[in-house]
Amino acid sequence: MLVCSPLAALAQEKNAVALEAHADPALWPHAASPAAMTDAATEAFVADLLGRMTVEEKVGQMIQADIASIKPEDLLIYPLGSILAGGNSSPGGDERASAGKWVDLAQAFRAANAQRKGTIVPLIYGIDAVHGHNNVVGATIFPHNIGLGAARDPDLIRRIGQATALEVAVTGADWTFGPTLAVPRDDRWGRAYEGYAENPEIQRAYAAPMTLGLQGDLSADSPLAAGHIAGSAKHFLADGGTFEGKDQGDFQGHEREMIDVHLGGYPQAIDAGVLSIMASFSSWNGVKHSGNETILTDVLRGPLGFDGFVVSDWNAHGQLPGCSNESCALAVNAGIDMLMAPDSWKPLYQNTLAQVRSGEIPTARLDEAVRRILRVKVKTGLFSDERPVEGRLNELGSPAHRAIAREAVRKSLVLLKNEGAVLPIRSGARVLVAGHADDIGQASGGWTLTWQGTGNTNADFPNGQSIWGGIQEAVAAGGGQATLSPDGAFTQKPDVAIVVFGETPYAEFQGDVDTLDFLPTEPLETLKRLNAAGIPTVSVFLSGRPMWTNPEINASDAFVAAWLPGTEGGGVADVLIGDAAGKPRTDFNGKLSFSWPKDARGEPLNVGQPGYDPQFAYGYGLTYAQGGRVGVLSEESGVVGEIGSVDRYFVDGRYVAPWALMLADAGGQNKPGSVQAETSPRDAVSVRPVDDLAQESGQQFAFSGVGAGSAKIWGTPIDVSRQANGEMALSFRYRVDAAPASSVALSVGQGRVDMSAILGAAPLGEWRSLKVRLSCFRDAGADLTAVDTPFQIETAGALTLSVSEIRLAANEGDAICPAG
Repeated sequence: MLVCSPLAALAQEKNAVALEAHADPALWPHAASPAAMTDAATEAFVADLLGRMTVEEKVGQMIQADIASIKPEDLLIYPLGSILAGGNSSPGGDERASAGKWVDLAQAFRAANAQRKGTIVPLIYGIDAVHGHNNVVGATIFPHNIGLGAARDPDLIRRIGQATALEVAVTGADWTFGPTLAVPRDDRWGRAYEGYAENPEIQRAYAAPMTLGLQGDLSADSPLAAGHIAGSAKHFLADGGTFEGKDQGDFQGHEREMIDVHLGGYPQAIDAGVLSIMASFSSWNGVKHSGNETILTDVLRGPLGFDGFVVSDWNAHGQLPGCSNESCALAVNAGIDMLMAPDSWKPLYQNTLAQVRSGEIPTARLDEAVRRILRVKVKTGLFSDERPVEGRLNELGSPAHRAIAREAVRKSLVLLKNEGAVLPIRSGARVLVAGHADDIGQASGGWTLTWQGTGNTNADFPNGQSIWGGIQEAVAAGGGQATLSPDGAFTQKPDVAIVVFGETPYAEFQGDVDTLDFLPTEPLETLKRLNAAGIPTVSVFLSGRPMWTNPEINASDAFVAAWLPGTEGGGVADVLIGDAAGKPRTDFNGKLSFSWPKDARGEPLNVGQPGYDPQFAYGYGLTYAQGGRVGVLSEESGVVGEIGSVDRYFVDGRYVAPWALMLADAGGQNKPGSVQAETSPRDAVSVRPVDDLAQESGQQFAFSGVGAGSAKIWGTPIDVSRQANGEMALSFRYRVDAAPASSVALSVGQGRVDMSAILGAAPLGEWRSLKVRLSCFRDAGADLTAVDTPFQIETAGALTLSVSEIRLAANEGDAICPAG
């Protein structure tokens, strides 16, 4: 007789779940696009237009290309239906291009499309305006959604949507990929800050106001009002529920959890008339949503009653079984109406056309998809030449929009601790401001001018104000004195110190972490020095998720979770700095929409789950009117051992676990690459430390030319295929100290590229930076799902090469594929 233990039964149940990714429409709630989306006049116009289009023109409507990979003149040949400006795409590849250049780009594409022969259908031009029109210099950057969730204010969300729509429309785009309705359930996910809350109640409250703010009300008699744009609820579905918070990962759970948690605000967005929905990269029990007909068709077109079109995410169709970026009938037949094919659009168009002609994609399915796209184009007003707000660039970063953003900052701040009523700070006080208070880029986070939000300076935000700027202004107005000192040093003892610190910008891929431990030590050291000097301290923590910061909280008299507030740093000062008498000018309003962890391990911590035991619970937030005592928190992180890194290999002069250096010669003789290792004149390669960004932050490899040698970083295999799909790059600094005498190869895994020309042309003794796209190594034969060597330099000749800061980084238009 077999006895099934409870553990075995649980494993058996999980195995059963893993086989199930089939949605039952009868279980799902009901919603419906407004009748105004499918009014008789619109449907008649669409039917007539569809009847006049060729199959080539119809297929073109289903393909979307990125502006980095298409030129306006291409539209004279290819009848595409859509373009987008992806996270790192911009006019002429200049991320800091003027707003006028964005207008010129939109007009150039529209003009070319209008000159094409045949049936002319306007383009729909989409962009990721996820916290304001975050792609354009001078635009208003609102707090990221995690902060807006703490505000608990649906009307504020509507006004933010309205302001964002106007700023997008004035630069010529028609469509934004938002609102984001993810319900993040694991804060280790790098996109957690794009979700309003861990509890779907806030998504349900915000989905309709944001949709209506962006689009306005749909009308049967007219298109969207001037200054409004089409929205796209995303990412359908459960992108916030992936196992261990892995981006583009797998939601492993029952259909009931999908409905109760991750459906979140989609019914409300559909009821409000959202014109498009973006399908998620992620999977349900191993089946990608982009190919799951039961989700995209049976549910979305059934009980959810959605009449707009579905667009896929960035080359997501290429992840489906039997598909590639250049060919995927499965996605279309499952219910994807428009394929986002940023760089693969040309072969995808040809292959999709062939699949329609062969019957692999039925003609009825083609017509259905195109009908939905044309319907949305009619409702968006694209068939009219009138663009009454385009070019009104004074609307970018306007005082009215900045006022809304400043209000959003005020309302999003969450007060976690305020011992001894150190807050509010008397405006006439002597205030020391330390840390990263004068960095608008850090306060804005990812998806700001660049995809990852990196490389920005305050000059890139001409209409913005840093947190330091806001504090300085408020203190000066009250007759006090504010001093900026990033390291916290001072000559005259201040009355109080404000220390601003937190996460540096990141977006998807780069943002995924293994734990929630806040690792930088400098802020804590600064706080402790100030404590030792008897100075009251206020911490302002910038982050895209709750993090384990118990040591920093213990070292602070007051601790404020400011999230990623954007360009209106004055909103922080509005709450922290009181009047001349020390009375509040504005009280704290924010309440946690994500539970704050008690340890750093990072397992899912969500209100209502069994064993729920946070440090600060969902809904927590102190105020001046109603304070509370925190006491001393445990400083046991709960993390055992060192966590491995997927994207950092050699940083600050050390190899990041699990990575180590290995030196090898042509005979296959390997030895650890220690600078203490014994070397001889006959060694193919040796290594020694050198100075770059700091003392001994780099290493110099001397290839003797005695025989072929290599220096490689080696460790446990990792999967960087997602990063390659997102056009991430291998980034490093290098200095040629002795020119190569023979060819030099750079490898990731089994993929090799020729570095001879680059290294041969480099000035001797000069540090330079280089980014090589991961896709180059994939195309050269690397299996990026199992990379055990993320960096390797090989040559048979003499070469002396120094390197430092080896990591993955975003391609901000500066990554290359080396040519031999």
